[in-house]
Amino acid sequence: MLTEPRAGRLAAWGNALIAGMVSPDDAAVAIVGDDAVHRVEGLPGEAGPVGLTLALGRLRALGARGLRVALPAPGHPLGLSGPPEFNARALEAEEAVICHGAALGLVPEVYEAGPEGDVHVEVVWHCLAVREAPPADVPSLGEAERELAEALRDATEVLTRLDVAGSGRVAEAALAAYRARAERGREVLAPGYPSRAVRVLEMAQRVGMLISLAYENGHGGAVSAAEMAARGEALRPVERTARRAQVAAYNSVVEERERGVR
Repeated sequence: MLTEPRAGRLAAWGNALIAGMVSPDDAAVAIVGDDAVHRVEGLPGEAGPVGLTLALGRLRALGARGLRVALPAPGHPLGLSGPPEFNARALEAEEAVICHGAALGLVPEVYEAGPEGDVHVEVVWHCLAVREAPPADVPSLGEAERELAEALRDATEVLTRLDVAGSGRVAEAALAAYRARAERGREVLAPGYPSRAVRVLEMAQRVGMLISLAYENGHGGAVSAAEMAARGEALRPVERTARRAQVAAYNSVVEERERGVR
């Protein structure tokens, strides 16, 4: 949750490209980020893998009017619409991009290559058929913002009560890193997104950071099995809310565009 999902970068900058707000080359650079290279495999009309610039142009030609994000987890097909084969692949990757206007979806497969100390990451996006239907369990931005405010309060209370992230140098360092990242990277979404989406995504990332602290810092004060179970039980709905809010933020520009069409 702390790191930006690759599906989020692809959808956000792909939407900016579709809206004519960035160039194909700039979109491709932003999507790749710190990875070495991204390719798209299985694109209709292409015999083999192609680069992002060509792939995004081809998706537009195939009718894609926008890109949505899915961040599924076991028991929670968040943002998916089927068929089962695509859902299973997306669940394994824990993320996917769904084309709006074209019955296609993209699931990333990540590879590490290179010698120790000089490892680079390559990503292959597998293009597969999807069912054109409303995505599962995606809230509106307004709903996501309200739910996040409650989730942030609940997460803080739970972690403080269980003595997980209330104090200590590790927690303080993580909080400082989060604040520095937030100040440095105000562009958490691509051009064209509403300011509310930026606010919701930043809040979702903060909630995700608190959850990560809980799991990264061992058992904290939750020393008994009952306390550990209680912590997990309390954090699961908070994590679910943060994921739903992330998807709502990334998908908001498509939803706004559709409301404008109607």
